[in-house]
This record gives sequence, structure tokens and C-alpha cells, in this order.
Amino acid sequence: MDIVGRAVLPKFYLENLNLHVYEVLNSVGVKMVFTSVPRVMVEGFLKEYLNVDNVIGTELHTIGNYFSGLVSNSGLLIKHRALKEFIGEKKPDIGIGTSSLNDHLFISFCKEAYVVNKEDMKIGASSTIMPREKYPKPLIFHDGRLAFLPTPLATFSMFIWFPLGIFLAIFRISIGIFLPYKLALFLATLSGVKLSLNGTDPSKSENGKGVLYVCNHRTLLDPVFLCILLGKPLTAVTYSLSKMSEFISPIKTVKLTRDREQDRETMHKLLSEGDLVVCPEGTTCREPYLLRFSSLFVELTDEIVPVAVNTNVTMFYGNTASGFKCLDPVFFLMNPRPSCTIKILVKVPKELTCAGVKSRNKNKGQSGALSFRYAKGLGKGRTTRVYCTQSYPVFLQKAVSTTQTRNLLVTWQGGKSAHEVANYIQRQLADALGFECTNFTRRDKYLMLAGNEGLVKQNP
Repeated sequence: MDIVGRAVLPKFYLENLNLHVYEVLNSVGVKMVFTSVPRVMVEGFLKEYLNVDNVIGTELHTIGNYFSGLVSNSGLLIKHRALKEFIGEKKPDIGIGTSSLNDHLFISFCKEAYVVNKEDMKIGASSTIMPREKYPKPLIFHDGRLAFLPTPLATFSMFIWFPLGIFLAIFRISIGIFLPYKLALFLATLSGVKLSLNGTDPSKSENGKGVLYVCNHRTLLDPVFLCILLGKPLTAVTYSLSKMSEFISPIKTVKLTRDREQDRETMHKLLSEGDLVVCPEGTTCREPYLLRFSSLFVELTDEIVPVAVNTNVTMFYGNTASGFKCLDPVFFLMNPRPSCTIKILVKVPKELTCAGVKSRNKNKGQSGALSFRYAKGLGKGRTTRVYCTQSYPVFLQKAVSTTQTRNLLVTWQGGKSAHEVANYIQRQLADALGFECTNFTRRDKYLMLAGNEGLVKQNP
């Protein structure tokens, strides 16, 4: 319940937060909230987002470390009684409540009272709902499978849809596994999946290796949708993938180990075999934000194509931090009309990659005051002095031959650091999607939503 109160419910509270009530609440010093709602369900939100000092609510009955689902022996909280017990005879300066009898008794003890009318209390009353840009704190992470506010009618509709949703998910997964890309796309569209592609696929890599597609991460299916829309096989790398997701994936997937050198070798090998898809955020984000990009991928090649991905669901989220991740693709495809829009951006110019623009000159005297480093050559343990404006890119270490580059000046003009390139691509994707860049990481997300660092133990 504590995780639900911190990670799931704040989204629904913020989306229905009364702007005028918040303005009054924010105008005072010490804030206290008395509510008949179970305290554990609202305390995390009130303290983290509204800076409330004390929360007094209904307590739930527990058996050991588990909630039984019943109210404790004290029963439902009676607000005016709880107020008297908490502050005694001293009157609060301001009270906010509804027009109900219970709230009327509560705010009558206050020096100044504000009553929220019934029209403003209606769900979705757009005139009084706080817009996202005015949230007291950005909503970047949240968990839970439900993408809708679970009102009685909406919840009933979900249960009616659930059996059909399971059938649709199985059908959609099956056509992706067994059918050719074009036919799979056609049948998926007929079943209600909306996939759209903007932009054009760039020409093949100039160096004879594969192209590196760099995507922001919305769902586990992002590389699959890109593969289907492009109509060509791609390989995706991931840090954690369940056995079930790996089994039903229609494309080749390769697990990374979080060992930087080993992962670099793995991706180098995969790029030499064909095109590769990476999601440098390392985890999914549901809201219009991009997490910090890992810089490892930009050290692999200068053939980088940013890919902006956005998804939309109406019933179930296709990702989770604390639930069963093996069901992520299933829940996404259980939606009546899930959609995914992919926009392929222009290939990153070489002068903005780690490699920069390479020029060669056999006259070392023209190099000016260039810095240099020693790179390991391919010839029997010899080393070659390679001159460059900045540290040479990693892939150059294995491309330099002592015999070929003797007395040869190699200058890299405009080469950027790995972090500069990663941040540049993050900004390009954010601008294309209308999202905001953040410095949050996978670790931050899992610590907030699940209370762990999101690491999956690898079987020996």
C-alpha cells in the first residue's frame, strides 16, 4: 500500500487537483490535512507534492506487515473530532472543505472557511483542474497498470473488455512472430493497432557496417515497431529482458551485462553484422520527459540515426517498475487501440559525433599545436603516435595499423566528447517529440517507484 500511495496514486490526484484549493493551501504556513480516506493512500502525495506537514486520516487494520482491507478499530475518521483532539481549543486560521455536513462541522472551527462547490468537485471539471505546467512538482515517474481513473463505470468497462483484450494480445503477438513484416503490419492495423512512420530511412552505412538507431524508450516494443515499420531485420540490445519477452520477440535481442568494456565489444560485433537499435535511457518513461542518455553508444560508430518514439494507450500501461515485467508487451497489446508514432530524424552529422571530420596530411609540420595520444596498432605490439585535436574515438584504437600510418598525420576536427554527443541526441529527440530533458536515470526511477535500483540478477 505504501508503494501504491507513493508511485501509483499521485498521477490521479494531480490530474484532478483543484487549482483554487491549491492556491489557498499554498498561501499558508503550517499545513494539516484531515481526511476520511485511508492515511496510507494519501500521505505520500500530500507531503511530497503539496508540502503538507501533518496528515491525519483513517487507519487500516493490519495483520503483521499486511493490510487486511478492513478499517482499524478506531473506525472512519470524523474530521471535526480529530481536529479538536489534535489542536485542542486553538482555532486554525483557514479551513477548506465541501458542503457536506461532516465538512461543515469541521470548517466551522476555523477562523476563515472556504467551501468547494459541487460543480468544481466533478471529475474532469476542466475550469478548475490544475494544468500540467502548474504542477507543484513535475510528474515524471509513476507506476501501476491502469491508464484511466478507476471510477466504478470505467472499472466495470475494463472487466468487460479484459477477456477480449487477452485474445487480441495473443493474436497481435502471434502475427508479429510468424508473419512477414508487411502482412503483420496490415493485420495489426485491422485489429486496432495504429502504427505510423515519419521521415525516411537513411542510406546504408558508409563504412560497410550497420547503422545505429538511437531511440527514446516508451515501451518494450519500441524496437519491434521500428523493425516492422522499416520492413527490415534489426537487432536490439537491452539490459534486462524476461525469458517470456525474449521468447515472443519477433526480432533478435541481446542482453547487455552493465560491464562497459564487455558491452562495447558486444555492440561492436553486432554492428559489424548489421543494423542495431539501442535505447540509451536504459528504462521506459511514460510521461513527456527523456531520462539521461548513456554515452556508451556514441563511442561505437559515427553512423547514428536518432529515432523519436511516442506511444498512446487508453486502458493499460505496457510497462511497470514493481510488477511482472514479462507481461509488459501483453498489457500494451491488450489496449483497444494502442498507437505508436515513430519519427526518423536526420543522421547525426559526422562533425557532431565523437569522430568529427577526418583529414590526412603527411606533413607533420602543418599540424600546429595538436595534442596526441598513443594508440595500439595491429602489428606485433607496436604503437603508433596518432595526432588529433581531441582524444581519438574508441573505435579508432582497433582501426589504426602501424605500417599504414607511419609518418601519416591523422587529424580529427570537430570531434565531440561522448557526453556532448549523447546530450545533443537527447535534445534532438526531445525537440522532435515536444518533451523535456532530465538528468534522471534508471536508478532514480526504480528507487522512487520500487524501492530498489532496478538491477536484475544474472544467472551464472
